[in-house]
Amino acid sequence: METGSITTPFGRRPMTLGMLASQVMAGEIKPDQSVDKWKLFRALCEAKPLLGISDRALAVLNALLSFYPKNELAQENGLIVFPSNIQLSLRTHGMAEQTVRRHLAALVEAGLLLRKDSPNGKRYVRRDRAGEVNEAFGFSLAPLLARAEEIEQLAAEVMAERLHVQRLRERITLCRRDIAKLIEAAVEEKVEGDWQGLHREFRELIEGLPRSPTTAQLEQLLDELTALRADILNRLEIRVKSTKQRGNADYIERHIQSSNPESNSELEPGFETKQGAMAEQDNRLTAMPRERGRGEAAGSGRQDETRGRRPGSHDEGGGLKTFPLGLVLQACPEILAYGPHGEIRNWRDLMTAAVMVRSMLGVSPSAYEEAANAMGPENAATVMACILERGGHINSAGGYLRDLTRRSEKGEFAIGPMLMALLRANAPTGRKTG
Repeated sequence: METGSITTPFGRRPMTLGMLASQVMAGEIKPDQSVDKWKLFRALCEAKPLLGISDRALAVLNALLSFYPKNELAQENGLIVFPSNIQLSLRTHGMAEQTVRRHLAALVEAGLLLRKDSPNGKRYVRRDRAGEVNEAFGFSLAPLLARAEEIEQLAAEVMAERLHVQRLRERITLCRRDIAKLIEAAVEEKVEGDWQGLHREFRELIEGLPRSPTTAQLEQLLDELTALRADILNRLEIRVKSTKQRGNADYIERHIQSSNPESNSELEPGFETKQGAMAEQDNRLTAMPRERGRGEAAGSGRQDETRGRRPGSHDEGGGLKTFPLGLVLQACPEILAYGPHGEIRNWRDLMTAAVMVRSMLGVSPSAYEEAANAMGPENAATVMACILERGGHINSAGGYLRDLTRRSEKGEFAIGPMLMALLRANAPTGRKTG
């Protein structure tokens, strides 16, 4: 067997314990063991940092593997290659012979090659009369076969580490972006706090990172940036909550002052959300229908009897009528998802949901406040629910609401046709009347 005996190097090259260990390991190769040489070479390229070899040494090893006649490294095929330095120089794209010899020595020292030197140090092969290799002197690839599993494991570790570093860098980039934009938003909104000091702390963390950081340095930076971002978010959330509480208190106070004291709208029962709502709706929700069903007329009559005219109404009858809460929810079921705990039980819940929808649709607070003053808080919330229901057909919710507010001030707008159109669109097919 080619790797069964211990050989020493030719000339002045010394014998080392590392060479001896490599030869012992090569002698323990199993007879049926084999590996694809190019797959193993790719794993070597990945594990290069852990093996301590250069890319030039890998180029020389690639040339040596190209002289091996089979794709599978196996002991039965022989593991000795014997090209001259001139041939290796040609296959390494003109690398100088001295450089080739230096990298061959590095591969032997790394335990990836074994020298099997002839008595005179030359590389050659003896063949029998049948042309089969009888004895060869050159470089043995046995250590590659013996360490194949180890090399693949090292390659997997390098790839996992590289992926880990990549993810660390991505998370650091996201943290940097979040911190920079949050500080900018806080300064623009004039939130109280030492934002200049936080920005200086942020810059010191970023500028303190070396050009080629280690994994531990990246992990430490990510932890510090995450803590800084959490601190900034906590400050901004406190501001948002305090602003929201003040806004809700002011809005509820205005609502109580402007509402009809005899109104019992908050006690009206809520309708269940209709399932399987139709997607097709009328193109103009505010268009006045020519004929009204008897149910609508009766409902309007009862409403006129039970509810007084709201201050600030402008139509010919003297008021902008408020419809029952249940009817609003039946016509606009999408608003239910924005109520407290996913339900709307009274007008206050509807107005709370309308404020959330206003923010989501990009309607300015001033536009909504003008609508509430012109129509009344309940009607403004009803209109926001209708706009949400028709969101896909309205380009600018804020502009649309301002237009409805102007029309309401002129007495040219009524909520009834809008609700009836949505009610017909969301009604089951079998109950529609032609």
